[in-house]
Amino acid sequence: MSLSRLRWRCRRGMRELDSLFTGFVDRHWESLAEPDRQRFEAMLELPDPQLYGWMLGRDCPEDPALADLVERIRAGHTL
Repeated sequence: MSLSRLRWRCRRGMRELDSLFTGFVDRHWESLAEPDRQRFEAMLELPDPQLYGWMLGRDCPEDPALADLVERIRAGHTL
């Protein structure tokens, strides 16, 4: 997937999620390992309320690798 298409998919309709996801892509996509890229793209298919809960730290993904990715996205950002 092209970077511009990925950035478009990061647009969620919630400004907070938009900012987190597009910022993460802009800063880290090029250095991100392929498994994490796949996790991130799959995560974008999830509903906004679930993602928002993860980004606020209210909930945590059950998959440890996905939980690690969520923590890296949250690092340095507050909602």
